[in-house]
Amino acid sequence: MIGTSLQGLRIVLVEPSHPGNIGAAARAMKVMGLRHLVLINPRFFPDPEATALASGAEDILDTARVCADLDTALQGCHKVYGTSARDRRIQWPSSNAREAAGEILADLGNGDCALLFGRERTGLTNAELDRCQVLVHIPTAEEYHSLNLGQAVQVLAYELHIAARTTPPQPAAPPEEQPAPVEDMEGFYGHLQHVLRRSGFLQDLRATRMMRRLRRLFDRARPSRNEVNILRGILTEIERWAAKVDRKDQDSL
Repeated sequence: MIGTSLQGLRIVLVEPSHPGNIGAAARAMKVMGLRHLVLINPRFFPDPEATALASGAEDILDTARVCADLDTALQGCHKVYGTSARDRRIQWPSSNAREAAGEILADLGNGDCALLFGRERTGLTNAELDRCQVLVHIPTAEEYHSLNLGQAVQVLAYELHIAARTTPPQPAAPPEEQPAPVEDMEGFYGHLQHVLRRSGFLQDLRATRMMRRLRRLFDRARPSRNEVNILRGILTEIERWAAKVDRKDQDSL
């Protein structure tokens, strides 16, 4: 039952450099009922050290997906959570590990979700966190808060396991109301940025910050696929109107 409630969750490790951490993550996942491991550009994989640290969870390693980029790893997900231990100047919506586990369980009712873990030394970049709807942190002692990658996966896997045991199944939204997958949203954001740049609204010095704010706005709205198509249709009409204006201006010269 627990495995069923968590089956739509992908544990995504971004560019892990130590194969032992991959094995430890696989072991932590299997113990807590998680099955889907995704690796983005692992430095060493497959590797004997990963197999040794998996210690009985070799099946998780055998079925792990290896992806070249974040787009491929997230395809088909409708919500993405990103882990971070650092204080960021840029503010993302955030939850602690226990809160996030409950939120993920609720979100899984509407389709696949992803939980991202960053590089051992530097974590996730700001650009990668821009792809996340929620930032997840693990509360630790003030004087020392260093967790390695395998330990971080273990803590989140445990919280997810407990949430799956104690959270009643969440009803899914009707298909037409389910949030659009991340690839649809990324296509929309690229289209929106293009139109805003062409209009002159986005200037280079503030483009990144403004697009981040717009992402947060639409993340809160959680538009459906049909609603995203409507928004892109509006942008397309704006582009057509702008092209007509440009032609008239050229003709008047």
